[in-house]
Amino acid sequence: MRTLGDTWDWLTDPAHWAGDDGIGHRLQQHLVLTAVCLLVSCLIALPVALVLGHLGKGGALAVNLSNVGRAVPTFAVLVLLLLTPIGAWGDGPTVVALVLFAVPPLLTNAYVGMREVDPDVVRAARGMGMTGRQMLLHVELPLSLPMVLGGVRIAAVQLVATATIAALAGGGGLGRIITAGFNLASTPQVVAGAVLVAAFALAVEGIFEVVERLASRRAGGRR
Repeated sequence: MRTLGDTWDWLTDPAHWAGDDGIGHRLQQHLVLTAVCLLVSCLIALPVALVLGHLGKGGALAVNLSNVGRAVPTFAVLVLLLLTPIGAWGDGPTVVALVLFAVPPLLTNAYVGMREVDPDVVRAARGMGMTGRQMLLHVELPLSLPMVLGGVRIAAVQLVATATIAALAGGGGLGRIITAGFNLASTPQVVAGAVLVAAFALAVEGIFEVVERLASRRAGGRR
């Protein structure tokens, strides 16, 4: 109980919220890193998944290959990247490692969502004379949007939790609070850093949950 009380005191101390090492600045760094990695991951995974899902060819192979990446620890990838020329790119190794970590759920959910679109709807759209592009953008994508957003939600939450490894490569983010706590042998600071990461992940989960529900209602209306 004393540790929880000391953690609360640490979190509510105004001195720990100000400055470059303060919670506010570290939270901003964490948010930016997560947003950048999520954006890059979406730009890589979603176009591939949507096209393969529309064509119905090669998607299973792509999904299985991407899932192989889940077996490799992100920290191990980060260490290996630090030993390559990418290690001189500042946050480059962290971004690459996190992007590789976020691609599998994005690719899997988007592809499955496209393949689960009602075939009768697709045939009806084709019978109306729609081109492949029109069917993809105006029929299949809107109907698969809840599943696509589900993958984005999973990737975003995983990125928030895993972005703490940036501190191990000299980057910023909430992980710096945790590593600083270890260096100072301050258990309240370590716990406070973990609480902040967990709270941030829950907030992201809640936001995407709301967006996903709104997309589901819209997709239901389209059906």
